[in-house]
Amino acid sequence: MKATTKDTFNQDVIESKKVVLLDVWAPWCAPCRGMEPVLGAVSEEVKDWAEIIKLDTSVEMEQAQELGVTSLPTFLVYKDGQIKDSTIGVTSKADLIDMLSKANQEPSK
Repeated sequence: MKATTKDTFNQDVIESKKVVLLDVWAPWCAPCRGMEPVLGAVSEEVKDWAEIIKLDTSVEMEQAQELGVTSLPTFLVYKDGQIKDSTIGVTSKADLIDMLSKANQEPSK
């Protein structure tokens, strides 16, 4: 899992050839930290066709605000530069993989 910043967001997320799960989090957020093992497992399972990108709101608050994020953790699924799905709060591995799979099955632009 790699981190993105305001400067690399377009390259990392919008222009990605893979489906992207954007994890909007903060180090002080206990539920966010609790999601780390789940995200690691998801990353390993989908590594051939999707990737997880992390956006740390303690560093990139402006980017999080531009995305309309109001609660942490927030998970946004991108395909072809568009948000295809999202969820807020602690989420299961199965649900995250399901969100990514559904986005991956949509036809590309």
